[in-house]
Amino acid sequence: MPNPKIKAVLFDFMGTCLDWHSGTINILPQSIPAKIGSEFALQWRQTYFDSNAARLAANLPPEDIDLTLRRTLDEMLDSGKWDEVKAGFDTHHDPNIKDKCVSAWHSMRAWPDVKPAIDQLKGLGYEVFVHANGTTRLQLDLCRSSGLSFHMLFSSELLGVYKPAAENYEKVLRFLKLRAEECVLVAAHAWTDDVEEDMEVVKRENDFFLEDMSGLVDVVGRL
Repeated sequence: MPNPKIKAVLFDFMGTCLDWHSGTINILPQSIPAKIGSEFALQWRQTYFDSNAARLAANLPPEDIDLTLRRTLDEMLDSGKWDEVKAGFDTHHDPNIKDKCVSAWHSMRAWPDVKPAIDQLKGLGYEVFVHANGTTRLQLDLCRSSGLSFHMLFSSELLGVYKPAAENYEKVLRFLKLRAEECVLVAAHAWTDDVEEDMEVVKRENDFFLEDMSGLVDVVGRL
């Protein structure tokens, strides 16, 4: 039975619903060792978050994620900390490899437990939404590549401000004409987006901490 107190379930998208890590490392030059490529992908994601946080702190509007990803990619390669990765890019046969690495963020596969959870929520009458940083174009492309379907996509581009600013959440609530207590936010990372995150703290800060989405419908029903 659906929970009558809950009307909407909002999902963080790329880091929660999609295997962004595999999608990113698979497009990196194959000459880069797998372990280093994995570490580079994690740090690239973190550098993207750091850039967003800096813009938010400076009261600047959201930047197109493609521009942010390309700039942070160049900054990392020029930092002197990733010489083996830089060598892989410098010797790659495709001069457009950097652009392809950025474009890869528009094509990710969903984790296998995500679609069943979303379908179950819809079947019970809940509205399901994407609520994430990035552009609307990015979210549309990711829905297509992942096969996931939502009632609406809320991007930081559309809302005009990055998460986690309070204004971002307040705008979503106004658009949906819902109260905060009528909504559930879902963010679950197999590869944590923030490499500096203390997952024990995360567990304490949230109402529920799930290992996967197989128990999500039950949790929403019990909130």
